[in-house]
Amino acid sequence: MASFDDPATRRERLRDARLMLLFTPSLCGTRGGNDARDPLSSRDALDVLDAALPHVDVVQVRIKAPGEPSHARDVHDWTERVLALVAARPTSRERVLVIVDDCVDVAAVLAARGCAGVHVGQDDLPAEEVRRLLDAQLLVGVSTHDMQQVALAEDAGADYLGFGPVHATATKGYERGLGAEAAWIAQSATPLPVFPIGGIALENANELAQIGRAAVSSAILGAADPARAARELRELLADDDG
Repeated sequence: MASFDDPATRRERLRDARLMLLFTPSLCGTRGGNDARDPLSSRDALDVLDAALPHVDVVQVRIKAPGEPSHARDVHDWTERVLALVAARPTSRERVLVIVDDCVDVAAVLAARGCAGVHVGQDDLPAEEVRRLLDAQLLVGVSTHDMQQVALAEDAGADYLGFGPVHATATKGYERGLGAEAAWIAQSATPLPVFPIGGIALENANELAQIGRAAVSSAILGAADPARAARELRELLADDDG
């Protein structure tokens, strides 16, 4: 029987995934967590994640302030906390994939602890180089913004794609979005799972039901009730089922 760490099993779970949470502690506004290195806010941010976890398939650990000397250590420490939280939940342990944003070395170091892979952007290490550096069991995700980038990421060996921004979003500073139709076209052009990203909220998530996936952050992390927000987002993304 294939294990959860088996590459084929991980990729199957990725294909079946519906909701990816971009876990940025500093966005957990209603529960604290304004400083990623503050141990007091750490508990608050993890409480938000714990509440949302039953409705999430993938957690991408995204810590802000890249370039700071402590960034890699912060990413490592937060990823360890997230892995421990997922492992403590029997219903999540064999279902939720934990992925690191940007830090390839952290993903490699924590692979034995259950880290499932890494996500890189267009300005990060090229996907083909990341694929060469990592063990075959680890997943590689790539941010894309147009059809050329979608094709290049697929050729480079990516396992999944982020595509957007679908809508304007303050999180990344995008004033205009590409629209839900562009995300659908991207998904139609590749066999890889595509997770639309950018400005996705309860008010517009049903636009993505035909794709059935999304990556979100503020819509869950900043919600007064993270569990309800995650559950309702998941339901909206599933509206096209059947």
